[in-house]
Amino acid sequence: MGKVTGFLEIDRQDRTYRPAADRVRNYSEFVIPLSDQALRDQAARCMNCGIPYCHSGMPGTLVGCPVNNQIPDWNDLVYHGNWEEACRNLHSTNNFPEFTGRVCPAPCEASCTLNLIEKPVTIKTIECAIVDRGWAEGWIVPEPPARLTGKTVAVIGGGPAGLACAQQLVRAGHEVHLYEKNAKVGGLLRYGIPDFKLDKKQIDRRVEQMIEEGVLLHTNTHVGVDVSAVELAETHDAIVLAGGAEQPRDLPIPGRELAGIHFAMEFLPQQNRRVSGEDLGDVEPLTATGKHVVVIGGGDTGSDCIGTSVRQHALSVTQFEIMPEPPATEDKLLTWPDWPLKLRTSSSHEEGAEREFSVMTERFEGADGHVHRLHCIRVDNKMRRIPGTEFSIKADLVLLAMGFVHPVLDGMITELGLDLDERRNVAADTETYRTSRAKVFACGDMRRGQSLVVWAIREGRQTAHAVDEYLMGASTLPR
Repeated sequence: MGKVTGFLEIDRQDRTYRPAADRVRNYSEFVIPLSDQALRDQAARCMNCGIPYCHSGMPGTLVGCPVNNQIPDWNDLVYHGNWEEACRNLHSTNNFPEFTGRVCPAPCEASCTLNLIEKPVTIKTIECAIVDRGWAEGWIVPEPPARLTGKTVAVIGGGPAGLACAQQLVRAGHEVHLYEKNAKVGGLLRYGIPDFKLDKKQIDRRVEQMIEEGVLLHTNTHVGVDVSAVELAETHDAIVLAGGAEQPRDLPIPGRELAGIHFAMEFLPQQNRRVSGEDLGDVEPLTATGKHVVVIGGGDTGSDCIGTSVRQHALSVTQFEIMPEPPATEDKLLTWPDWPLKLRTSSSHEEGAEREFSVMTERFEGADGHVHRLHCIRVDNKMRRIPGTEFSIKADLVLLAMGFVHPVLDGMITELGLDLDERRNVAADTETYRTSRAKVFACGDMRRGQSLVVWAIREGRQTAHAVDEYLMGASTLPR
């Protein structure tokens, strides 16, 4: 504990944003970092609690950090100016803190004891500052294995789960082949999250590190389509499925066939590819420019659609959420240290979107085969229609951002004949991460369903431990 009375003497201070009028002009990150002194002061607020819920990550709960970051430890190190050791400590539990320090919703801060008075330690900001300094100072370097095992592992899926798993396994000395269906690895970090939230150079330099450590990349290779999944399983000592949960939730109502209605993951990847200069291929260009946009779905993906639409100069952006508007603040004594249900306003919401809660879209109306209006009705907290509350809204572009239901089953999963759980995810436990097929493992969203980047990293690391133990009889990799 750096400063015993720090939490009493120092107020919470967090990163700020560049003005909305400036940041919507481009796709650059717009968070303004804290100064070194401010970071030291914020680290001093950590109380080193007797039960530090911030880093508990208890299975089956929404408490704390899923990767078990040793938060009080590196807060103390930052307070004492030992940034290099803080960077080492941070990487001992998290392969990619530059990702979580930017896009994780920070359940650690919700579980902070100081959140009982709405002033949690700025954990996410300190984490991001540590890793950014680590890159700037050259402390983050490739860690190739001291010895090779002669074992080969295929990791399918280049999102955060697959990346974490591949990096851990290659450091254990295995020959790791990482297969990715897209032109570049990163998964939703690359193609779903906009550049203004996560600059893709953060992914690129991590991939360069992994290549130098020995990971062999196979991009533009769709396993189950371009390459046989069974053949990979037969030619490798183990195979890890980390392909995510990519089957979007649809809205099968009258008019769904009209042009101008798209899933969010048809819309967002195009803009990310434009920013990076990647070829769009033969897909039809899709933008919000000069259109009235309606986003259906109130989560992070919907928020990303809003921010992207604003930057593409949409005429208007409206977001519908079928659930009731959450309370502005939670009942701390009832919810803490769990992740609370409360109203959250993102930076994209602040840039010019209208938000409507308790709205059900009943049908799409079109003209000349293209959507031009939504017909909606208000619903109560049990999603029952409220008679007399019908209304309509103009729309030239409708983006469906209602989440993902399970992995895409056609192709790899069907070919391997894997058992599924009740939600149609690949069935595997959280001890061995083994599927119903010999030497095939599964992790991340493909196993647990749609979740957070920090859970993907956790499962990738734990699966690497399980695979290493399976191959070698024992493992020194952390879980």
